[in-house]
Amino acid sequence: MNTRQWLEQLVAFDTTSRNSNLELITSVRDSLQAQGITPWFAHNKERTKANLFATLPATEGPEAGTIQGGIVLSGHTDVVPVDGQKWDSDPFTLTERDGLLYGRGSCDMKGYIAASLALVPEFLAMPRSKPLHLAFSYDEEIGCAGAPSMLAELQERGIRPDSCVVGEPTNMQVVVAHKGINAFTCRVHGKSAHSSLTPQGCNAIEYAARLICAIRDFADAYKVNGPYDTLYDVPFSTMTTNQIRGGIAINTIPDLCEFTYEFRNLPGMSPDKIQSQVTQYVRDQLLPKMQAEYPDAKIDIGIIAASPALETAEQEAITALVRALTEDNEKRKVAYATEAGLFQQIGIPTIVCGPGDIIQAHKPNEFVAIAQLQRCEDFLRKLGRSLQAA
Repeated sequence: MNTRQWLEQLVAFDTTSRNSNLELITSVRDSLQAQGITPWFAHNKERTKANLFATLPATEGPEAGTIQGGIVLSGHTDVVPVDGQKWDSDPFTLTERDGLLYGRGSCDMKGYIAASLALVPEFLAMPRSKPLHLAFSYDEEIGCAGAPSMLAELQERGIRPDSCVVGEPTNMQVVVAHKGINAFTCRVHGKSAHSSLTPQGCNAIEYAARLICAIRDFADAYKVNGPYDTLYDVPFSTMTTNQIRGGIAINTIPDLCEFTYEFRNLPGMSPDKIQSQVTQYVRDQLLPKMQAEYPDAKIDIGIIAASPALETAEQEAITALVRALTEDNEKRKVAYATEAGLFQQIGIPTIVCGPGDIIQAHKPNEFVAIAQLQRCEDFLRKLGRSLQAA
């Protein structure tokens, strides 16, 4: 199949993160197996989702047959929901209009996966002194939660790629750095009471609100005081509260309030240090006040997801290679997170470069330009040829 045919098939699978991706990932496995490639899966705990990793071994030179070294092409198979969005066509049916291909995930990031899979026959025909790897993950959209199990399996198997290209939409431009993301859930436990008897209760919503305001204060301090990196469109670390729920009735003091918050840190900033501001405020200021009203009051904070920041040095071989192949020497950093930081964390230098514009990601009428896919194909061909012996 060509890139468009692959993209049509991939978009047709509703791999919204709340759903399983097994049907899509199995179809990819079957295609690769039919071409003589043996992929392996790394499942989630419930075995309802899976990452796929596959290797095209080296074919020439003293390392012929090896699966060590080489380059990883990495992409995520999950997409964000379409709930409440107004689409002009079925989001799970690839639709062409004016040179653009519309569909959920067409840009973020099934276009890159489609191009990678379409070129597998060409990759197989190319002589390689180093292997080429494919890594397709689940649950990237909910905090890069799926890839860690694949990377752990990679290490257990003793496979050590030299480098990685994550194909998030960058308009086929080189991105060398991005922020980290850390997401948490917070459950504030108070004591219920009739609202006419306020002193007999401990209002979980009101204390949650105090913590949320404290998180905003921490965020404002980063905005005012830095540290800064002006290569980012948002040049400082950010903190936000994005979901909240609590209470059962207008006349009942709530005994529970739950909310989620996240922070996106610049490379070089310690996520633990940022989070310690929250936990210290809870321990030293909030809980003592709550427990003065209700001794059994408590606040539970749990981590939802954590993905490290990325900063790839210009001196890395993959940086020089991708810059040469794309003829792009501008230094770009982005505020959104990708799985690239996870690859770098286990010692695999990684660059972000893929088709489409991140502005289109997550929106209704998401699209990728056909011209972007063609540029991606050209880039991947050159990348494959770079694995030939000098």
